[in-house]
Amino acid sequence: MSDELQVPISERIAAYRQSRDIALRNEIVMQSMGLVRSCALSMRNMYIKYGEVDDVINEGVIALMDAIETYDDSKGAKFETYAVLKIRGAIIDYIRKQDWVPRNIRKFARTLDKANQMLYNLSGRAPSTAELAEYLKMDEDKLLRLMAECSGMMTLSFEELLYEDNIDEPSLETPTDRNIIIEETRREIAKAIEELNERERQVITLYYYKELKYSDIAKALGISESRVCQIHTKATLLLKAKLEPYFGNRRST
Repeated sequence: MSDELQVPISERIAAYRQSRDIALRNEIVMQSMGLVRSCALSMRNMYIKYGEVDDVINEGVIALMDAIETYDDSKGAKFETYAVLKIRGAIIDYIRKQDWVPRNIRKFARTLDKANQMLYNLSGRAPSTAELAEYLKMDEDKLLRLMAECSGMMTLSFEELLYEDNIDEPSLETPTDRNIIIEETRREIAKAIEELNERERQVITLYYYKELKYSDIAKALGISESRVCQIHTKATLLLKAKLEPYFGNRRST
């Protein structure tokens, strides 16, 4: 490893801010490209049927350059943590603006989300597929087919919940405040995941922590890719229902 790469990245960013040396900025970008690629690949199930990985990576690079310009190490977050939030947020915004998904699937995803939230609020538990089908006045087979088709939309909606307004919250004045919020958020997410059934936890773990594609998850679990999409949709619906009040309360304080 070169001597330059041994210098903490925060110091290299500070040096760039002082010198405005474009060559130095480009070196920092190249040093951090792994963050962009990791984000683009971990989110590929949301866009792989419609968009190109290279286009998403380009959006991530733009966000990375913005992160270099706006990073403030006095706020207590590592640059890598801050950059990932910016990159993932930019990718979410890019996917949302592309309008790749057919209108009827987008509409159904919103309807399904609202139905799940209402039934969850009424019973205090995740509604079954049969209960959702009854509420939506359709047979279970059709519901399962549509759940598989809208998996990417539900994932995008869940990612928006996690990353929206979570980059530079003005209420978090000190590093201690930020660390407390980060740990609290992790606990809330972990608690919500624990309420999933075993198969749903397996899919969420393989998707978010192992960063596997749906096809690879299907092979690992010995089920069809369509079934993985259905399970993932059902899991994200429950996670959203559990976590929306938490994030809502945070934004209102």
